[in-house]
Amino acid sequence: MKTQYKFALAAVGSFVLGGAVVQGLHAQGKPFGYFVAEVNVSNTDAYAKEFLPLAMKAIKDSGGKYLVGGGKTVSLQGTPPANRVVVIQFESLDKVQAWWNSAARKESQGIGDKYATFRTYAVEGFSQ
Repeated sequence: MKTQYKFALAAVGSFVLGGAVVQGLHAQGKPFGYFVAEVNVSNTDAYAKEFLPLAMKAIKDSGGKYLVGGGKTVSLQGTPPANRVVVIQFESLDKVQAWWNSAARKESQGIGDKYATFRTYAVEGFSQ
C-alpha cells in the first residue's frame, strides 16, 4: 500500500512540475511591448522638473523599463527624429496600453503637453 502512495505522489508531483515548466516556457514566448516617443521639448528645465518625475513614476509603477530616454540621435535616412527619442519596454503590448490608459500617465501628460509636443506609438517586439 505504501508503494502505491509513493507512485501516486510521484505522479502528482511530476504533473505539477510539468505544468510549471510549460507555463514558464509559454510566458517566455510572449513578445515584449515597446512604447516609442519622439518629443520636441520647448522648455527643457520645466520639462525635466515638472513632467519627467511624474511620467517616470507612472512608467515604473506600470512595469515599464526605460531603454532609451533622450540622448544624442543621428539621422541615417529619411526625416530626422525629434530632439528627444524615448523607448520604453513593457511585458507586453497589453501592458503598454494599460499604462497609456492609466490615470497617472494621463495626469503627467497634461503637464508634459505644456512643455513639449509628442509623437507616440506602441509596437510589439519579437517573441522571446
